[in-house]
Amino acid sequence: MRYISLILFFLIFLGKSYGQIGFPYCETFDGTSTQEATVFGGNARLIDGVLRLTENQTSQRGYVYIDIPFPSVFGIKASFEYFSYGGDVLRRADGLSFFLFDADVPVFSAGGFGGSLGYAQRGSDPGLSRAYIGIGFDEFGNFGNTSENKVGGFPGVGTDLVPDAIVIRGPGNGNAGYGFLVGRKTMTTGNDGLNPGGQFPISSGGPGSQRVIDPNQPGYRKVFLELQPKPDKTGYFVTLRMMVTTTLNQPRMVTIFDRPYDFPAPKNLKIGFAASTGGFTNYHEIRNLLVEVSNDEALQDPIGVDFDEKASCEGQENTYFITDEEVVLPNENSVIRCLQFYASLADIEEESEDVCSQAKCREENRVLELPQGTFKAGDVGGDFTFFPNPGFTDQKVTVYYTLTDSYGKSSSGNSMTLLIKDSPEPISLRLTGTNESPNEVIKLCKGEKISLSGVGEEDYFRFEWYQNDVLIEGADQNFFLVSEPGEYQVIGLNRKNCPAKSNKVTVEFPEVPSVSISNPIVGCTPGQSVDVTEAISGFDLGSFDYLLKGIGKEYRNEELKKVSNTGVYDLFVKFKDLECYNEPSRLEVVILDKVLVAEFDFVVEGTDIKGEEQGGIFPDDPIQFTDLSDPRAVKWEWDFGDGGSSNLKNPIHVFGKKGEFEVELLITDQYGCTQTVVKTVAITRSYRVMFPTGFTPLDVLNQTFFPKFKGLAELEFMIFNNWGELLFRTDELTSEGWDGKLNGELLNAGFYFYKFNGVSIDGERVTESGKFKLIR
Repeated sequence: MRYISLILFFLIFLGKSYGQIGFPYCETFDGTSTQEATVFGGNARLIDGVLRLTENQTSQRGYVYIDIPFPSVFGIKASFEYFSYGGDVLRRADGLSFFLFDADVPVFSAGGFGGSLGYAQRGSDPGLSRAYIGIGFDEFGNFGNTSENKVGGFPGVGTDLVPDAIVIRGPGNGNAGYGFLVGRKTMTTGNDGLNPGGQFPISSGGPGSQRVIDPNQPGYRKVFLELQPKPDKTGYFVTLRMMVTTTLNQPRMVTIFDRPYDFPAPKNLKIGFAASTGGFTNYHEIRNLLVEVSNDEALQDPIGVDFDEKASCEGQENTYFITDEEVVLPNENSVIRCLQFYASLADIEEESEDVCSQAKCREENRVLELPQGTFKAGDVGGDFTFFPNPGFTDQKVTVYYTLTDSYGKSSSGNSMTLLIKDSPEPISLRLTGTNESPNEVIKLCKGEKISLSGVGEEDYFRFEWYQNDVLIEGADQNFFLVSEPGEYQVIGLNRKNCPAKSNKVTVEFPEVPSVSISNPIVGCTPGQSVDVTEAISGFDLGSFDYLLKGIGKEYRNEELKKVSNTGVYDLFVKFKDLECYNEPSRLEVVILDKVLVAEFDFVVEGTDIKGEEQGGIFPDDPIQFTDLSDPRAVKWEWDFGDGGSSNLKNPIHVFGKKGEFEVELLITDQYGCTQTVVKTVAITRSYRVMFPTGFTPLDVLNQTFFPKFKGLAELEFMIFNNWGELLFRTDELTSEGWDGKLNGELLNAGFYFYKFNGVSIDGERVTESGKFKLIR
């Protein structure tokens, strides 16, 4: 006996799925929305009962494709109406294309627009992704030539325009392929044209023309395309016919192509359209798209099977799945598209003659309400549910169903009988040995285990335990010892094999996020504690507990804000609702044992001058600064108070102007602790005059008497004896001074007197006098 898969609570369907699979596909575009699988973009939009791909504007581009796979093995047949009208120049506005492409392409990407009509490459723009065939209805004339980097064209035309042409281009991907195969010029006769009398323009009309929807009116266009499989499976035989009306009340059929297309097709194909305008304009629209199987005669109806006395449990929704293997699907590459339910065989209606009504999973047949309960078909495939009504325990319910495959073929009808059984009392999870209900989420420490039990008001016959919706083999007791993370549930089954499912509990073994610490943590003030929490990234007392251990001390949570001892510690972190800490992180605390001291001194370079007492400091004197700070300093930052600075330990600085300058030294030790000291450097003198106390005219050195000075613009220097007689005078700034002689003769040893008058460079007058000694 064949059987049906009963999945009581969990339906697992692996593999790629689509909202609809296969034939037929009908899209009228006559409403405000389309089917879910109809995808359009660019300038395409629904309007007035059609899908408008381009507006009557320049540089328009629009596309649409059906995002479901159509099996290619039995061929494809498609028909649609198109409307091309309203252009600013008669019959010239690029055009539209119909195309097929590999259904397994990961991402749809239209080809180049303009003259490539959204199919072929255009310059550096790639063509349609994994294209199989493209048919262009070319108004302007660029789809059938080699312009814009296209491969091949009508013989002998090169890049010249070939307007009013229908062209087939072959497979391609990226910037390779899409080669010209064949074309027909619809306004001419001959080898590349149509038979005499068959001519028609691609577009319905020029300026002021309207959409033509009546087949009896001039300008009407409808396309019939069929790709019949070749017996050797090397491609298709392509037939393209069009219904065109150029004379009132005289629609006619014109055969455009009837020829082989020698390219093997992918397993599944998708269908699409594109249109574009360039410097000229036209409306481009389509409607009433129908996609069918070409070789319908080769298809067979699927065969269902009768299912008998499968279990169904009262008071709960029971889920089932009829697999492709349980029924007969005779058509190659076909799968179950849908199920439909009926109360009796007599209710299974004959298929409608309207192909767009065939093979549809009608909503009215997807839900069936019977006195015993409600059957509901799933969205796709062979899944369905049954919810028994109360009061039918131990009774049977029979329903009739049809299945439809991906080619639109339906089975004749079969029965399934379900036995409604009594459901057990509810079951719930408890912590083993207690009546305590666990939290929805249980957190455990690594290596811990927890025992869960299924408890209810029922003498359950057996139990099934599930982890992440997967049955745990061998777990058939009312308790289970959990040692791994996951979502757990128990199902208790009574003697009639009806289940009661428990609540779900998630067990986690959380890991504390890694802690980043800024080491070391330094206290620069001796005897003052440090706040360790400031150095812990993501410190969060709302979620975690913290423990700091080291040098015989422990600090917890808030206590970490006042750590008062230098040392190396281990930092432990745990979740607040757990008792296990993570692996520790090393943390070092350094608190200085004595205050960092900053100090410096300064003198005029090469002298002992540091102020007025030593003769004063001049603006252009180089000042030597000497660091006298704590030896723990490793970094020095000088601010000279005049905008100047230095990072040298012992810098030299020239202030260049008079004034009092606050010089600051900032020192830093290896831990980043800092200290500063500020001293005032007074630049008070713009000049200096220094007189020796004697000289020795007979020695090699010190043979003349003359003051040393700086910053003077003028001077007068005079020497006198004890009686006030003038012995020497000069006003030269570069004078060598008095050599101890008068009229060429060296005077006697003894004391002499000088008088000095000068003017500094900033105009200050200088007067000095004194005595000195001539030594012989």
